[in-house]
Amino acid sequence: MAGELHRLRDKPGETEKITINIGFVDLGHIDLLVHEGFYSNRTDFIRTAIRNQLATHADAVKQSIVRHTLELGLRRFSREDLEAVKAAGGKLRIQVIGLATIAEDVTPELALATIESITVLGALQASKAVKAALSDRIDAWLTRSQSGEAQIACDDGRQ
Repeated sequence: MAGELHRLRDKPGETEKITINIGFVDLGHIDLLVHEGFYSNRTDFIRTAIRNQLATHADAVKQSIVRHTLELGLRRFSREDLEAVKAAGGKLRIQVIGLATIAEDVTPELALATIESITVLGALQASKAVKAALSDRIDAWLTRSQSGEAQIACDDGRQ
């Protein structure tokens, strides 16, 4: 099967919106750093903190990716890809960290015939019909939100 793997970058259309709860004192510290010009806004602080933690644990993440045979980045499954799997009598176990996309022209019947399971740490993009057909094959810890918004909101709505 001809599939391509691409490394994702943070672009507004390629991010996921999350909401966090944070204590008042921690929030005050963040606001102080923003006010003093260390960060442009709360979102900038939170993204930087997340990236620093990911960098700290980069080796553990790499080992886990290898151990679980996960694909990293963007993985697109076209109708042609799935038809080739079906013709070969195979079934896919999709395991992606990042974004997995099942093309819009893939029918629920084709998806059911060719996809054994889906585990995505990140986001899955597929038609509502395909997601419904595969609902019992999608890992429970798959991120369900598909907002695509490039922001992290705090409780008071500020970023």
